[in-house]
Amino acid sequence: MSRRTYLDGAGLAKYIKNMLLAFGVLSYATTFGQMVDRDTSQISEVMIQENRLQVPFNKNSRHIEIITYEEIRRMPVRTINEVLTHINGVDLRQRGPFGTQADIGIDGGSFEQTLVLVNGIKMSDPQTGHHSLNLPIPLEAIERIEVVRGPTSRIYGINGLTGSVNIVTRKAVSSEIFAQTYAGSSFKSVEEEPGRSGIYYGMGHQLGGQFVREKHQHQLYLTTEKSNGQRYNTASEAFRAFYENKIQLSAQDEIQVMGGYIGNKFGANGFYAAPGDVEAEEVVRTAIAAISSQHDLNDRLRISPRLSYRNNKDDYRYFRNDLSRARSEHETDVWSAELNARYHTNVGDVGLGAESRWERIESSNIGNHSRQNHGYYAEFRTEYIQDVLLNIGTYVNYNSQYGWQAFPGIDVAYNFLPQWRVAANVGSSQRIPSFTDLYLDQRPGNIGNPDLQSENAWQAEGSLRYQLGNFTAQAGYFYRNVAQFIDWQRNSIDEPYQANNVDNNRMRGLHFSSDYRQSLSSRSEFRIRLGYTYLNPSVASTSGGVISRYQIENLKHQVNSTVSYGVNAWSFSTTNRFIERASSTAYVISDIRAAYDIGAFTVFADMQNLWDVTYVEAGAVPMPGRWQTLGLRYTKR
Repeated sequence: MSRRTYLDGAGLAKYIKNMLLAFGVLSYATTFGQMVDRDTSQISEVMIQENRLQVPFNKNSRHIEIITYEEIRRMPVRTINEVLTHINGVDLRQRGPFGTQADIGIDGGSFEQTLVLVNGIKMSDPQTGHHSLNLPIPLEAIERIEVVRGPTSRIYGINGLTGSVNIVTRKAVSSEIFAQTYAGSSFKSVEEEPGRSGIYYGMGHQLGGQFVREKHQHQLYLTTEKSNGQRYNTASEAFRAFYENKIQLSAQDEIQVMGGYIGNKFGANGFYAAPGDVEAEEVVRTAIAAISSQHDLNDRLRISPRLSYRNNKDDYRYFRNDLSRARSEHETDVWSAELNARYHTNVGDVGLGAESRWERIESSNIGNHSRQNHGYYAEFRTEYIQDVLLNIGTYVNYNSQYGWQAFPGIDVAYNFLPQWRVAANVGSSQRIPSFTDLYLDQRPGNIGNPDLQSENAWQAEGSLRYQLGNFTAQAGYFYRNVAQFIDWQRNSIDEPYQANNVDNNRMRGLHFSSDYRQSLSSRSEFRIRLGYTYLNPSVASTSGGVISRYQIENLKHQVNSTVSYGVNAWSFSTTNRFIERASSTAYVISDIRAAYDIGAFTVFADMQNLWDVTYVEAGAVPMPGRWQTLGLRYTKR
């Protein structure tokens, strides 16, 4: 085994620990802090970024969760994965810390049933949904994250079975330079690895900026992260690069280009095949590129063509020190072409669109396969009837493996009092099996099934919303039925898991969320967000005694809260989440951040997993215990 270096020196560890302790005491003693770049915008003014119709948040009849750039900056987080853990209804199951690998589900759906997008562009990998969050985008480049709960095939197309996460990047409005560095540790000694000394640690560096002129705007971000993990063989290192621009050709025409790359290498001890994978390692490299344009042909008609490409290389090494055995190599390519249009009439807006998607894989244990998908959108939105919001539409899809299918839906809302709104929606959606579901041959661990049928679902939801001033609350109930649900099952622990279509998967759920903000003075602000989700699944298998991965991992109760407060140059925030799964495992994770502004600089200190809880989210990977981080941020406009 090659020698790995660790952060040595008890003196350095003691120095950092004392600085963090002093910083925390000083933060508490200074009446907390000011919100960095205080969010003065109202969430109701945010335009939900669908590919055809643009709908203000306060006029949307769907269940949508939004977290903005300003909120993200205040939270004790450093990666997209960490942000998603604090969004109501989202189940983020990390197989490794520090953003190495994570699966995402919405309202009890699996990671394969959740669609991840960047600016409306699908990030789905036909190999497996495990790669959906392998994204090159740093937090600094994010304007907001939109989570649409419920079926989203009508909005975004295939694979949005239980919901979608759309990451909307920032629009450059002024030239600026950005730099950030941080380092943190659990201050626990490396005791599991004989002959080594030091402590477990992690660090990261980011550099970026925006260049803005009247007719063109550009932004570029570079990120490096490295950690020796939090236990044996969980070290990781990543490099990310992200570029985006907008060129204004005329008052009616603009072009946007986006590109990114991430190289991610991490120890995969316990990720997929515990307990035998102690020496496993995985290397994932992903590149994305897209070019789109927008053209206002007249006052009523806008068209938006787009081309995108995604390449993913996945190299899983069961024995990292002997690559001649048990090595799985996969490469996928996805090409997409889209044309979307919006036409405004006197009674409402009409949205039309078409997309084509070509998918290909070359794999050592899945084989070489390809397929095509072509989809067509039509929808209509109107406020013509007083106090009523109506959106109706359908998505018609052709897949070269599964033929033609249609997915209609309708959303309606009624403002029956100035502060009250009642809403309901009914919709259908689809999830096409991944190449892993169909063709994987990883005996004796997992076996695919080429005879799988696509998953099809319909969902109905009713909700009630109240808004008064800076306070918003919403509660609702939904019922979802997934036909031909794809689960990985086995009859005993001595057999491999195999993908199978099972009888209907039913989910009933309750949700509640609230948001309150208050400016206590011209220099201080207080904000609290609270969310709760209850899920009650019912999975009927084709035979009794079946061991199901899905039933073990499914969420039952989830509570999320975020509290932030600030005055003058100081800021303080805390995030808390309670998770209970169907397996009866439950845990509470609390994180805190304190920050202080000094001109263009911000010094921040984080403490994650404040109570030092031992917990597992996926696989057999205990997540880090109490972890402390000190960082410095510089922004010059």
